[in-house]
Amino acid sequence: MRRAANPTRKISITIPDRIFQELERTLSYSQSRSAYISSAIEAKLDGGSLPTITETSTVQLMAAILSRDDADEKLKDFILTFFS
Repeated sequence: MRRAANPTRKISITIPDRIFQELERTLSYSQSRSAYISSAIEAKLDGGSLPTITETSTVQLMAAILSRDDADEKLKDFILTFFS
């Protein structure tokens, strides 16, 4: 039996529903939730920098606006209406 060079481990985490919904809006159907979360954890542990605005998708930018407390409610309503 061949062993993986970088074995994985299954874990269970609990996150707020708001974060889960943002994650679902951010990822496309073909993107892996596990890969995204693993990459985010690795970047945080490595002290990696965040992507620049130009490297961030429109959906990710919209999700970021929706999560901000200082964003105008009319803008949030427009974004939610536009993407529904």
